[in-house]
Amino acid sequence: MNEGISSIGRNIQTTQYIAIAVSIGLFLYIFYLVRKKKIREEYSLLWLFSSIVFIVFSIWRDGLEHFAGLIGIAYPPAALFLILLLAIFLILIEFSINISRLAEKNKILAQELGLIKHELEKLKPAENPDDPVRSDDLEDVEPVDHPVEK
Repeated sequence: MNEGISSIGRNIQTTQYIAIAVSIGLFLYIFYLVRKKKIREEYSLLWLFSSIVFIVFSIWRDGLEHFAGLIGIAYPPAALFLILLLAIFLILIEFSINISRLAEKNKILAQELGLIKHELEKLKPAENPDDPVRSDDLEDVEPVDHPVEK
């Protein structure tokens, strides 16, 4: 009987070490992405905050039980999934806001480009039929070797 209890204790400790390593690895990876300019700082804040929360709960095992008791969850790992789900929702909401803002900027940019093209077409000189020589008149001209007589 004692062997089973000590085995469970070792498994929990091993799981805790793995959770700490993965949480710290996630934090360092997000930090690396920010340093290499692969992700912008404002987008990384939620990821960094989430990884810090996971580091805290990985190190402080009783903290997860305390948090689960505060919100009325009987099974503490379910509280961890709730935290994960909330973090993902916050990140998705943040990205939805950014996508909406970018879509609006794209629409405004396309409208401004259309107005600039319209103004450019208005500024182009119209073909004047009174001009003696136009550029499209020169396409069928053949070279001559002698002076042209009138």
